[in-house]
Amino acid sequence: MDPIAATAVTTAVSGLPELVTVGKGLAALGAGFVTIGAGIGIGLLGGGAMEGIARQPEASGKITANMLIAAALIEGVAFFCAVICLLV
Repeated sequence: MDPIAATAVTTAVSGLPELVTVGKGLAALGAGFVTIGAGIGIGLLGGGAMEGIARQPEASGKITANMLIAAALIEGVAFFCAVICLLV
């Protein structure tokens, strides 16, 4: 094998552990962003539901049911994204 090519291969292989470490750090950062985003989304959802119930108390049953369904969907997407980030 050509010495220049061997040096290039050795450099490429030795640089991989740093890239793996950076990738895992970015995956952890992504999982944190997912958590923050889900928290903000559910907070806005709950605030909107409380405002709607305050304006129309007779519709509280429908508003609560829709809020719980939306919150479950937000949590499902957030959990899926967090798992994908942690698998990387």
